[in-house]
Amino acid sequence: MAIIRNEALHKQVAAAMRQSIATGEWPPGTQLPTETDLAETYGVSRPTVRLAVAALRSEGLLDVKQGRGTFVRAAIHGPSASLDRTIAAQGDIFSTPIDAWFDHAEEPTVYRTRTDAITAPLLEMDQDELMLGCDRLLTDPTGASRALHRLLLPMERIEATPLAQQPAATPAEAYAMLATASHHLTWYERVSARVPQPDEREALQLSEAAVLLIAHRITCDQATGLPLILEETRLGAETTALTYAIDAHKPKRTKASR
Repeated sequence: MAIIRNEALHKQVAAAMRQSIATGEWPPGTQLPTETDLAETYGVSRPTVRLAVAALRSEGLLDVKQGRGTFVRAAIHGPSASLDRTIAAQGDIFSTPIDAWFDHAEEPTVYRTRTDAITAPLLEMDQDELMLGCDRLLTDPTGASRALHRLLLPMERIEATPLAQQPAATPAEAYAMLATASHHLTWYERVSARVPQPDEREALQLSEAAVLLIAHRITCDQATGLPLILEETRLGAETTALTYAIDAHKPKRTKASR
């Protein structure tokens, strides 16, 4: 490798390795040579090679498999699966496309928690208000992706409903319990993204370059607009897309427009 002055060595090595991947010299699935071999190939030190590999891992070009080595990743051309976020209702019976994922879920973890800087505004509550939480790791029945699901139930909002005794309900079951408690329901969602934490990356089997999608679904009483429950679904953006059905609503008429 010809050394270019005034440019960091690890960037030059990364560029050479990137070229080897782009030209097919290292096709997807190829295991990279050892650090020692790469250092000899490029005429640099092992720490320099380590920095170059780290740069390509952050770009999503390489994957490190514990105990096996570093491999060239397959090209990502968009999510391989999609999760439809619609809700169907027939009387007090609800269904969602994610219902089947709960049949492949790990055992739920139910716990007591309190509203914080993120959940309090979404629920229109003060911070440090008591809630019940239920966490699950969900698996797509097709095996295409995984999701971390959290159901948060504010005690003061659900104490008069069966949810107070059944906090491990699925979302569809939770909606039905609220409906039988005379709530007419409506929903809205907020979707954001961030870098996953190490435990999230491990649980969802994400690459080091993956971005985490976070969908917060707030279930509200239609008459009062009061948020009743909060769901949080976390997925890898490179494996799963969120899809929505969008209906057009007629704008409310104001006095001036009558």
